[in-house]
Amino acid sequence: MPAARAERPADEPPPVSAVDELPARDVLDRVPALVALVHGPDHRIAYVNDAYTTAFGARPLGERAREALPELGQLGLFPLLDQVLRSGRPRTVKSRKTPDGRSYTFTCTPVTQGGDSGPGVLVFATDVTDHAEAAARLRASERSQRETAVTLQRSLLPQELEQPDDLRIAATYRPGGTETAVGGDWYDVITLGGGRTALVIGDVMGRGVRAAAVMGQLRTAVRAYARLDLPPHEVLQLLDGLAAEIDPHQIATCVYAVHDPNEGQLVYASAGHLPVLVRDGNGEVLRADGPTGPPLGTGGWMHTSGSVPLSPGSTAVLYTDGLVERRGEDLDEGIAALERALAGATGTPQVVCDRLVRSAGVTAGHDDDVAVLVLQHPARTGPESDLFRNAALELLGGMEAAPRARAFASGVLTSWRFPAELHDLGVLAVSELVANSLQHGTPPMRLRLRRTDRRLIVEVTDGDDHLPRRRRAEPADESGRGIAIVATIASNWGCRRTPGGGKAVWCEFALPAAR
Repeated sequence: MPAARAERPADEPPPVSAVDELPARDVLDRVPALVALVHGPDHRIAYVNDAYTTAFGARPLGERAREALPELGQLGLFPLLDQVLRSGRPRTVKSRKTPDGRSYTFTCTPVTQGGDSGPGVLVFATDVTDHAEAAARLRASERSQRETAVTLQRSLLPQELEQPDDLRIAATYRPGGTETAVGGDWYDVITLGGGRTALVIGDVMGRGVRAAAVMGQLRTAVRAYARLDLPPHEVLQLLDGLAAEIDPHQIATCVYAVHDPNEGQLVYASAGHLPVLVRDGNGEVLRADGPTGPPLGTGGWMHTSGSVPLSPGSTAVLYTDGLVERRGEDLDEGIAALERALAGATGTPQVVCDRLVRSAGVTAGHDDDVAVLVLQHPARTGPESDLFRNAALELLGGMEAAPRARAFASGVLTSWRFPAELHDLGVLAVSELVANSLQHGTPPMRLRLRRTDRRLIVEVTDGDDHLPRRRRAEPADESGRGIAIVATIASNWGCRRTPGGGKAVWCEFALPAAR
């Protein structure tokens, strides 16, 4: 038998040195990370590797780190060295930038050393400049995108609120904090003519530019539908179908309300939105808990309108969920807190806006968008009350009601001390609107005159719901010129269907500015 050979087989791997057999200094000299070793309470330098020397220059051994390693002082690491030496536990600080512009993550590890040198700290710094720069670029990109979304959203919101004659209105919008993508909150105020005002607030679900863009489309649609002067629930019905067409995967909540100074109430419809709050002249807060339908874009629902009193001296608040919704808290608690804040919030609408936002704890770092719309129906007394007057006449007795209406209008406008030209235009408008109603409408019929500090409003209502339209009358036509005359002499005119059937036709005349 041949003797066994001591050679290893060809397929056997070569022996590998154990880690314990590797020279530590040789390893530390070759690693790309920066390494320094300091000892004792004075942190005297015991070792720096080649990478450290390349980054910061040669360092004398045995010197105190506070004098010989000034870069660590500039980075604020000496308190960390003291802490590691006392506690015996490693500590890490991430992405500290050195004076040369490089970024490092420093790990300080306690080292047990025998002899006179005592325990020490091993400083190990990893170059993370590329990661830090990439993170900075990402943050800059996110800030830019957010600023774009905020700019887009603010440009889509009203740059200046319309101010109706009978209401005082203010609104505020606060975007979420820097870590929150901008949402789709919006509000609007739309003067409908005839003294009526539409007020809107809504919230598109979702974040970012897409939510802001959808919000802009809905707001534009609301303004277009408002010109039709439809009841609030019909406006929401139209918006519901449009929202589904814009984006079937994105829904929105909305409240659309209409204020008519002649009715003394706020008529509204809600599509999944939070309830309107109204504080009366005595400070009592009422929550409008009328019918609420599902959010816009869900389809298949017939919205309905409700109403809440809005008498002189009252304040109403429309808001989005960012004002009252908090993580870990019930939504009703947030609304109840807002009611308490509203009960004690007095002053102008802008002051009330600011107080409600402060009371809700909304800050620059808030985690959701906030939109608030405040409207007040002021109680006018003294000389100011003389600028707001109403007069009405029931039109009875057929065609003979026309001369009575003209005489009534003439007497009222004279008592209101209007100049002769405006007096004559007002009487002419009354004559044409009443004649149109007597010829084409049905009882009951009513003439209403209203003056504000800025305009004269003439309105005639009757029981027929056929809306008149302006048309060109041929020379041989005996009728068809009434509405054209009114449209020519008045500053504005319009018509709408009234609840329960019938219609109202109105026109406005701007009053001369006071000198």
